[in-house]
Amino acid sequence: MDPFLTFINQHKLDLKKQSCILTVSGGVDSVVMLHLFHKAGFPGGVAHCNFALRGEESEADEQFVRELSKTYQFPFHTKRFDVKSFAKEKGISTQMAARDLRYEWFESLRTAHQYAYIATAHHANDSLETVLLNLTRGTGISGLHGISGVNNHLLRPLLLATKEEIRAYAEENGLSWREDRSNDTDDYKRNLIRHKVVPVLQQLNPSLESTFLHSSAKLTSADRLLKKMLDEWARGVVVSVDDQIQISKAKIFSEIETAYRLWHILEAYGFAYAQVEKILEIPNGISGRMFESASYTLLTDRQNLILKKKVFSAYDDEIKIVENQSEVNFAGRLISLSKKDQNPNDDFSNTKNIVSINYEKLVFPLKIRKWKVGDAFQPLGMNGRRKKLSDLFIDLKMDRFAKEEALILLNGNGEIIWVVGVRLDERYKVQKGAVCVMEVIIS
Repeated sequence: MDPFLTFINQHKLDLKKQSCILTVSGGVDSVVMLHLFHKAGFPGGVAHCNFALRGEESEADEQFVRELSKTYQFPFHTKRFDVKSFAKEKGISTQMAARDLRYEWFESLRTAHQYAYIATAHHANDSLETVLLNLTRGTGISGLHGISGVNNHLLRPLLLATKEEIRAYAEENGLSWREDRSNDTDDYKRNLIRHKVVPVLQQLNPSLESTFLHSSAKLTSADRLLKKMLDEWARGVVVSVDDQIQISKAKIFSEIETAYRLWHILEAYGFAYAQVEKILEIPNGISGRMFESASYTLLTDRQNLILKKKVFSAYDDEIKIVENQSEVNFAGRLISLSKKDQNPNDDFSNTKNIVSINYEKLVFPLKIRKWKVGDAFQPLGMNGRRKKLSDLFIDLKMDRFAKEEALILLNGNGEIIWVVGVRLDERYKVQKGAVCVMEVIIS
C-alpha cells in the first residue's frame, strides 16, 4: 500500500474523483492492483482480455476475474480476441498482436465510459527487465530509465513496488490469483532475462530492485534536463523554410558531442544513430549526398543539412533503402528491416508478410518500386528457372488492383529479391552457413 500511495502522491493524482479502468488478467500483480483500488476506495471498472490462447485456462481466467469484479463491486468489461489471425494478417508476433489489440480496446473503453486513466499492473521488476531488453537492442538515455509511471492516459500505479512486495501483500491479505504457465518458459526474450539474467544480477546486488528504482529516478531527471537543454539549443540551429527543414552545419560542428546533438534533432524525423554517424563522416564541403528515413529525405548541402518530407503517390517510381535503415514507407505500406546474426536454432521460414534474406548477398542501396512488364525473377523453389512476374500473377489469379499495387524489392545489382508479400527469390533464401540474416516485414 505504501508504494501505491507514494506513487499517487508523487504524480498528484486525485483517484477519488478520477475513475480508472483497471486491466486485470487474473495474475497476482493485477489482482493486487484491484485489491488496492478497492481498499483505498478509488472508483473504477475492470477490463479483462480473453485471448483464447490457453483453451480452458483462458476461460477460467475470465470467469475468475468476473467473479472478483463482482465481489469488489466494480463494473466488468471483457472481450475475446482472435490473436493468431490478427498476428498473421499484420505479419507480427503473437505477443505484439496481443499488445496492440488490448491497448486499442482499453482506449476505446476509456473514452466510451469516460474513465480518466487506464491502469496497468506493471511493477519495478517489469521496468528493470525493459531496461535490460533495451540494452540488448541498443538504446539512448530514454531507454535506460525504464517504464514511465504516467504516460498520457496510461497509469502504472504499482511501478514503485517490487514483485516480492506484491506477492507478499497478496499472501498477507489472503488473495487468490491465477498462474499463467507461459511465464515459466524461456520461449520469450523477457522471460529469458527474468529467469537467467536478473538472478545473476541479484547475486551481485541483493537490493537490485531498490537500486534500480533510485537509478531510474536519477536517469529520468537527467533525461528531462538534457532534452530541455538540447531543445533550447536546437531552436537556434533548425530553421523551417517553405517545405524544407534546414539544419546549420556550422552550428552543429562548432559544438562538442556533435553526433548526439544531431541525433537529438533527427530522431524526431525517423533517423537512426547509425545514419547520423554516416552523415558526419562526409567530408566538409561535399554536397549532394542523400539519406532516408521512413518519411523524410535528408540532403547534405554545403551550408545546411536539408530535410524534406516524402510525398508518395501511386506514380512514384522507386525509393532507395540505405544500409542500417530500419523502415520505409512506400505506396501506403510500411516495410521494416532488421539485421540479425543467424542462430542455428532459429527457423527462418518465409510467410506472406515476413521474409528472411541472406544478408551477405545484399548490395546497398536496395530499391523498392512498382513492378513493370518484363520483370522476371527466380521464384523460391525453382532452381535455375526464371519466371516473368506477369505470368506469376496470372498463376496466382491476382486481380487487377492487386497487380497494380504489387511492389518488388531490388538488390543493388538490379536483381529482384522479393515480390513483396508474394514470393521470395530462390537466390536470396537463407542457407546453412550464412552469418547474417535480413528480416523484412511488410504491414
